[in-house]
Amino acid sequence: MSKTILLTAGGTGGHLFPAQALASELGRRGWTVELATDERADRYGQAFPARKVHIIASETLRGKSPVALAKTALSLLRGTLQARGVIKALKPEAVVGFGGYPTFPPMFAARLTGTPSILHEANGVMGRANRMLARGATAIATSVPLTGLPADLAAKVVETGNPVRDAVIAASGKPYQPPAPDGPFHLLVFGGSQGARFFSDLMPEALKHVSGEVRGRLQLVQQCRPEDLERVEAACQSLGIDAELKSFFQDMPERIAASHLVICRAGASSVSELTVLGRPSILVPLPHALDQDQSANARGLEAAGGAWPIRQADLTPERMAQELERLFHAPELLANAAERALGQGKPDAVARLADLVERIAEKKKLETGDGA
Repeated sequence: MSKTILLTAGGTGGHLFPAQALASELGRRGWTVELATDERADRYGQAFPARKVHIIASETLRGKSPVALAKTALSLLRGTLQARGVIKALKPEAVVGFGGYPTFPPMFAARLTGTPSILHEANGVMGRANRMLARGATAIATSVPLTGLPADLAAKVVETGNPVRDAVIAASGKPYQPPAPDGPFHLLVFGGSQGARFFSDLMPEALKHVSGEVRGRLQLVQQCRPEDLERVEAACQSLGIDAELKSFFQDMPERIAASHLVICRAGASSVSELTVLGRPSILVPLPHALDQDQSANARGLEAAGGAWPIRQADLTPERMAQELERLFHAPELLANAAERALGQGKPDAVARLADLVERIAEKKKLETGDGA
């Protein structure tokens, strides 16, 4: 057996981080891993534990006009041919897809070549790309139970959890310490691996409405888009707020673990990391997602008592200020939410997923008689 696995993931942190976690675990088990993704992954490529990163053509559906449909179809066809060539040359024991349209060509090419494949669904609802690929997958790994699946797809489901990076596991296990009565209040704000303009617009205005006590004790860490850094920094300085602002934090797990409260989107990776680390959060689901996957993720953690979701349309600066004041003065609420969030964590998710990959690879070996 070649002991090689091809991973494929969209080029954002939400897709790449679980793939990175699996790659590390498979590497520890003696597997060789390669990655198929798109050009957006360049910022992560050096850190990704793969022997080689293959950039595969892909395209999301950006419209319903004949020209847009034709452009998408041609790009996906080109990507499928590229991915088929990679699979033919690499001969992996399995292909594992982590969602996003860049997974479509490699996963479809796996089906064309008869290569076993595992589709991982990180969210509380199955996305469009994954729905299209699910019937051709050998197995479907999920982070949480999915409802409403057809019987043929439900029969393939194995609930593994959503893998988190080694850095998250390394930062976990630190008990939550609520803010002391006269101590600093550590607030972390981020919008996913690419930042969020919404938070850069919201937070400076919201902080104008909080009390002087909150501003005096607040220690803000916020991720901003590069073009927003200067204006957010100027606003914080004018309000006398101690703030550290960057466009990307390489040590985000440690930042989450050091926080009293986190404000962020509700992407699957962010929610999984919050639960493994056990930190309370205000979740603001991305409002325009067609599948509303972030809303489903947020509702799940809210039901467990570990987060306070707020729709972006409802989150005015005044509302955010009210929430900050409320939680600032209620450390017991923060501590309880941290405990409830931790109870939802699945730090062994990567081991479960790696076990599934190995079972699929072993099945292929038995079917082909390849014991080498």
